[in-house]
Amino acid sequence: MTDPAPPSPLPGPVLVVGCGLIGTSVALALTRAGAQVHLADALRQHAEVAEGLGAGTTRDPERVGLVVVAVPPDHVAESVAEALSAWPDAVVTDVASVKLPPLEALVDADVDGLDRYVGSHPMAGSERSGPMAASANLFEGRAWAVTPHQRARTAAVEAVRSLAVSSGATLVEMPAAEHDAAVARVSHLPHLMSVLAASQLDGSPADHLALAGQGLRDVTRIAGSDPGLWRQILYANRAPLTDLLRGVRDDLDRLLGALDSRPALEQVLDRGVAGTALIPGKHGEERSAALVPVYVQVPDRPGELGRLLRDTGESDVNIEDLRIDHDLGRPVGLAEISVRTERADHLVEALTERGWTAHL
Repeated sequence: MTDPAPPSPLPGPVLVVGCGLIGTSVALALTRAGAQVHLADALRQHAEVAEGLGAGTTRDPERVGLVVVAVPPDHVAESVAEALSAWPDAVVTDVASVKLPPLEALVDADVDGLDRYVGSHPMAGSERSGPMAASANLFEGRAWAVTPHQRARTAAVEAVRSLAVSSGATLVEMPAAEHDAAVARVSHLPHLMSVLAASQLDGSPADHLALAGQGLRDVTRIAGSDPGLWRQILYANRAPLTDLLRGVRDDLDRLLGALDSRPALEQVLDRGVAGTALIPGKHGEERSAALVPVYVQVPDRPGELGRLLRDTGESDVNIEDLRIDHDLGRPVGLAEISVRTERADHLVEALTERGWTAHL
């Protein structure tokens, strides 16, 4: 495996419009990469917070080579059009999670400078929002979709490619319509499934919720995201999402029937296992059955997790993934360390020798 080629230089100073989680993270990543970054936001205080985090400067730029529009979906087309008009020599991209509707709106409005616009979308985020939740590392190793259209200049496409790579992301290129179908499947539908599961908790007896474990937290975590933002995302991408939801409805009907038949129920569960196995693993690699979890009890004391990571490193075993389950009221947490199958027994033995309670 060869090292990726270094990104082409960005076309001059960068202006980030919108200093929420994604916009500020883009600015932090580009600043770290050596770019000159200017910040703007409809709420001046957001830009000032981002500036305080070291993401760039709120001073008005004299020249801009690239504008990154990081505003909510309802305002993307308008903000892109404004940027194309205000900076006639700049390439403009947006980082919204839906790509076809803003492109169609810009084409329908016959916006000048459309050849300098190329949509893009980093596949990274958090259930938290605002500049204080931002990180320069947010895009490391994550996919960043670039969605050129037929009228886009080659130089504009290259500039947006450079933006993705300079931010530490892995470049994925596809048409806008294909992108929207893909994110409906891998992002928007899972979000709705999380919301539906979390909504069933409303009104639950306290003693029921006392039994909640990490599985429930995993399933419902993203349901806590900003509903105002997600209303815009889901509405903008409603066409491909509707087709997927019809498929889910059919699956639910099959599941209801399968509950009375053990073989049929097993078929439903096997299909879920098969789907999970298709999700790419670390660095976009294919998931492999060669990874197994090693479970380790971690005492609820300062420094214990650091000691576990150190002892794991000294055992000469690479951590492929790590999760922590720490239920309320328990004096210990449970660390799930995913490692290569051929190294799992060695890790259990090495950690046991160092006093840990570890098992496969």
